[in-house]
Amino acid sequence: MFIRFILREFKDWLEFFIGNIPGRTGLLTRDIYYNKRLSKPFKNNRFETGLRIEFPKNIELGSGSYFGFSCKLYASEFSKIKIGFKASFNSNVMINARGKGNIYIGNNVLIGPNVVLRSSNHSFESIEMPVIEQGMTEGEIIIHDDVWIGSNAVILPNCEIGEGAIVAAGAVVTSNVDSYSIVGGVPAKLIKKRVKNLKLNHN
Repeated sequence: MFIRFILREFKDWLEFFIGNIPGRTGLLTRDIYYNKRLSKPFKNNRFETGLRIEFPKNIELGSGSYFGFSCKLYASEFSKIKIGFKASFNSNVMINARGKGNIYIGNNVLIGPNVVLRSSNHSFESIEMPVIEQGMTEGEIIIHDDVWIGSNAVILPNCEIGEGAIVAAGAVVTSNVDSYSIVGGVPAKLIKKRVKNLKLNHN
């Protein structure tokens, strides 16, 4: 028990140190370290300082992605995070799959600063018991390819965001978003659909 405590303390200190090394040395160190720690190897990912990762063996990353300052990826023993290739996460993004909920993010996804994705939520059915004692309800978040999520948006459990969709800054997504839709507001509602630009031929 004591040895396990010491090993956990050492790992926490090591990852804090690795997560905050500045410059190119830090970028290279984080790339090498998490390439070994995560569930599958990747190439050409960039991790800025302040990175925090929990339960890395249940996190899978594709290649060519960017993680800005102070990004957080939280999996657990019972949950997974899977992210495709060429995704971009701005500063202070939290991808939170603690508990039993999974989060899947596709390819070429843009996520703005301070966005929160949370795959589980607090239960609150009883008014005779504090919410903090009622446990969690598990869920899942699925974000398809080519999605753009604006700054300060929140994506709640059991939401699927279709390919090519855009979530406006500050939106709170509580239900599924159709492909190529633009949504915004609290809760998020349809603003308009994205359509192809048709070029007219003049003969």
